[in-house]
Amino acid sequence: MGDDLGDEWWTHEGNSGASEAEEETQLEKQPTEKPNPKTKPEKRKSVTEKTVKAKKTKKNEQKECIIPQKKETEDEKSTKPKRKRKKTITDVLSSSEPKPGCPADLQSLVTQYFSDKLSVIEQEELKLLDSSFLSSNDLTHTLSSYLKQVCPKWSKIQKQHKEKSSVVLLIVCSSALRTIELIKQLTAFKGEAKALKLFAKHIKIEEQVKLLQKGVTHIGVGTPGRISALIEKEGLGLQALRYVVLDWNWRDQKLRRMLDVPEVKLDFMKLLESGILNGCKEDKIKIGLF
Repeated sequence: MGDDLGDEWWTHEGNSGASEAEEETQLEKQPTEKPNPKTKPEKRKSVTEKTVKAKKTKKNEQKECIIPQKKETEDEKSTKPKRKRKKTITDVLSSSEPKPGCPADLQSLVTQYFSDKLSVIEQEELKLLDSSFLSSNDLTHTLSSYLKQVCPKWSKIQKQHKEKSSVVLLIVCSSALRTIELIKQLTAFKGEAKALKLFAKHIKIEEQVKLLQKGVTHIGVGTPGRISALIEKEGLGLQALRYVVLDWNWRDQKLRRMLDVPEVKLDFMKLLESGILNGCKEDKIKIGLF
């Protein structure tokens, strides 16, 4: 009987050992559950939600910090001093009646221009006598009627003129268009006299020098810039010159006279210095303001 119990115990123990070994092998054979890569851990998700919320609140705080600019009320605008616009020549002339030019106007203009360029003694030498001027236009004349008044012996003068590269009468104006207009107005006065356009637009200075050398020209009409350039190049001489008529009273679309335009004024002063002022002092040249 003792032997039977021992055998039972051994078999039972052996069976239990085998069953335990089988359980272990089954456990090893069972595949371990792999974590799904698509599913994110809960902790990370909560962290990202917190950071997004923090950024949103920061942006909202920044928006709240921006102070809107204060708009000016109508009362504040009205109390502010308005900047005054500078008056132009057009403003002054449009509000005043046109006045005919006179010798004193030209004399004061010349004195003012040379005041900071010449000494007091030199400025005194620039002053012209009343005998250096022709009678001025009183705004009732056309160019032909004015010239007939100041040059009553024109037909005789123009017949006596035989010198090339020089003119008897110079008419000085502000632009090429005005030059053409004035030449048309000369028809009733000039007779058989030859008139030449003296401006820079579309005409080379060399061409004008050749025209002056080619034949006798009685009247030159043009801008101060081109006339002074021709005198400087010795294409135009002053030996036969007797009359200088300035297109003084005419106004352009902006109501500016010839010498109200800075560039033209500068060229005109240069023209006066080129020998016209000296000719006036020597009583060879007379100036008229048309």
